[in-house]
Amino acid sequence: MQSSADIPSPKMRALVGDHARAISEQADRHAVELESLLAVLRSSRLDDRAARATAIDIAAASLVSLRTASDNEQSTMIEPVVTAFARLKNDLRPLVRFGDLDVQFIEPPSTGRALPGEVAQAARAIVRNSVLALADAADTRRVRIQWDCDGQNLLIGIRDDGPGELSRHDDVLRPIAEKVSALEGELEVTSTPGWGSSLSITLPLDPPPEPDALEDTVQLSARERDVLRLVASGARNRAIAQQLQISENTVKFHVSNLLRKAGASTRAELAALAKQRIG
Repeated sequence: MQSSADIPSPKMRALVGDHARAISEQADRHAVELESLLAVLRSSRLDDRAARATAIDIAAASLVSLRTASDNEQSTMIEPVVTAFARLKNDLRPLVRFGDLDVQFIEPPSTGRALPGEVAQAARAIVRNSVLALADAADTRRVRIQWDCDGQNLLIGIRDDGPGELSRHDDVLRPIAEKVSALEGELEVTSTPGWGSSLSITLPLDPPPEPDALEDTVQLSARERDVLRLVASGARNRAIAQQLQISENTVKFHVSNLLRKAGASTRAELAALAKQRIG
């Protein structure tokens, strides 16, 4: 007998259904593209050079479409942490197989929490970029990559045996820092001259909580709430006065109080805070 824990939720069933439809659509699209390639290569109306050029164009467009569809799908799905790490190893396989760099992988625990698609994609990109940045140093021979999960964050550790001269502000780490920052994560870089550099990256698995409404963090009167919403909509003082049937001087008074209460220095900053916090 199936327990309630084994029965997928409506949201999960919807995700599975969407995934199945996406796979079916991809299969149909790729079948058409392959048939198109065959038609071009078999065509008696094209010489070899024209057929080759046309086939390359079709294949290139198909590849772009495939990658875009894959990225879009992965961003909405979740990946077991061990699967995400296996995909990372596969990404780095050519570098390990054909390069001079010794890449060591420390597997994450199989019981680690599954990763949201966006986090899994970003984590792989961060590691790939980090390995390339560390390997760029002439003296680097070995890089160790470790993933772990504490239930709330993906913990990434990357260490090399290079000259130990990297800092967080180096240009080669800028794309990595931007990706980490975009996910509200943290990046620490530790270097010891002659011993190598270490990157410690923490990526939260849950989106940051919504900020409290401005109305919940400061005490506002009913009229101030009305003025704040209109300021957030971009209305000027005259329009606010007409809509609320009060004088422009009264609007100015309320706006001044709102600036003070919100800790904003300009009307634009107040509008931005209002849009961010009360939507």
